[in-house]
Amino acid sequence: MGVPSNGQRSAPVPIAKGWRSIVTDPVVYRSQVRIERVKGPHRRAFLPVRTDPVHFGVHSAVAEHYGVDPEIHEPRDTTLDYLVAAAAG
Repeated sequence: MGVPSNGQRSAPVPIAKGWRSIVTDPVVYRSQVRIERVKGPHRRAFLPVRTDPVHFGVHSAVAEHYGVDPEIHEPRDTTLDYLVAAAAG
């Protein structure tokens, strides 16, 4: 199916278990990220361009929700914080 000459994508094609569109465009980028669990909510993310890892964890209301003691686990940005920043940027 792909993209017609007018630049618009074709309509979804019915498949036995629901509607799905067929995408024939080649993959242009595949993110190479590795995540390591350090301890508790602390995670280290290794991203393609950075030489040092990004550290994730929990803070404030998120830490309270999960019962994480800030005296034991240092407050860190959550993955949700990064997701919101990426979507807003």
